Amino acid sequence: MTRSYWQRQHQAAERIADIAIVGGGVIGCATAFWLRRLRPQLRLMLLEASALADGASGRNAGFILPGASADFLKDCRRYGETRARRLWQFTRENRSLLLRELDPAAFDWESSGALIVAGSAEEEARLQQAVALLRSDGIPVIFLTSAEVNRRLQAQGYRGGLYLPEGGCLDPVAFVRYLAIQSTATVLTHHPVLALMPCNEGVRLETPYGAIRAGQVLLALNAYLPRLLPETAAYVRPVRAQMLATEPARQRWIPCPVYSHEGFFYLRQLRDGTLLLGGARHLHLEEEVGYDDVTTEALQADLERYLQAYFPQTTGLRVRCRWSGTMGFSPDGLPMIDQIPGLPGSYWVAGFTGHGMGYSFRMGRLLAELLLGQPQPEGYDLFARNGRAVFAKDASAPNPAHP
Repeated sequence: MTRSYWQRQHQAAERIADIAIVGGGVIGCATAFWLRRLRPQLRLMLLEASALADGASGRNAGFILPGASADFLKDCRRYGETRARRLWQFTRENRSLLLRELDPAAFDWESSGALIVAGSAEEEARLQQAVALLRSDGIPVIFLTSAEVNRRLQAQGYRGGLYLPEGGCLDPVAFVRYLAIQSTATVLTHHPVLALMPCNEGVRLETPYGAIRAGQVLLALNAYLPRLLPETAAYVRPVRAQMLATEPARQRWIPCPVYSHEGFFYLRQLRDGTLLLGGARHLHLEEEVGYDDVTTEALQADLERYLQAYFPQTTGLRVRCRWSGTMGFSPDGLPMIDQIPGLPGSYWVAGFTGHGMGYSFRMGRLLAELLLGQPQPEGYDLFARNGRAVFAKDASAPNPAHP
């Protein structure tokens, strides 16, 4: 991007902030909210390269689900039982904080619960085995047989699964904008950060419209972090997701979010009857990587086939909108936090692997506490970068085990 002489003459003078947050998605805005709550006098600045919620935060289905993958037994095997339990509790806190501290009506919250439905006999057995473990942690959960799942959803062909009463859904764009407003931060949209440079007062952020000087900075860019810090490509990679929305159906037969086939398909129905469906990435792994904001005919056809197979009543229902979004995947499927090299007291966070909404509000509080000087906020050890896996240099795509 070039800037003319006249534009440079009229650009804003250097702005000053105590803390600058780069990234106007749900994590950046949640962090701004908690910084204002914990330290009201701070001068906060939120910079976004496009519009608020323009990235993955505004392109998902708006699910608030527990756990790292919503498959607790799988989480136990991957992370160890202790860590898996803590991850579930962290995401449960996300929901409880959201409902306690915010106005749920502002972002169309639905306390509907959620259905985690198996896509194979093996997954069905894992979900059933997880019931006792989850209940031992005080997590309400009900195993539903195939017949019960299909009856609840007025569907056909689904296997058994878990009903999680604590699941829910919201309007993700309204959620992000609400958090930004509540933070009262100075919001600079269409201000891409081109470079970070240490200075005596902390850090200087260069944008096409002038510089910002801040004492500290948080980079909440998720998939786009390596574009500003290339060395972080070892920890986060861009993966594309695709979705569609139908015209409103005449009746609402899906009462809660549905997360099926290990999360590779996800579905909800809005109050007006509109169906939102995403996924099918596992059928097109080589194509669904990178930053291109496009939809593909083959994957979109798979989404439509899924909808018609499980909900034959949708045959003839027209698709009103198709879109894609870029997620940031980490090597082990968990978000990652680390200090920005050469900038003491400043941090980056990335790698939410398709589950950013489930971590969002609670993660914002953790990051705010970290920025305010608390050396080991509760939960920080779950996500600290030290000792974590990295992507192989010759790997062309992230581990497809997570949606």
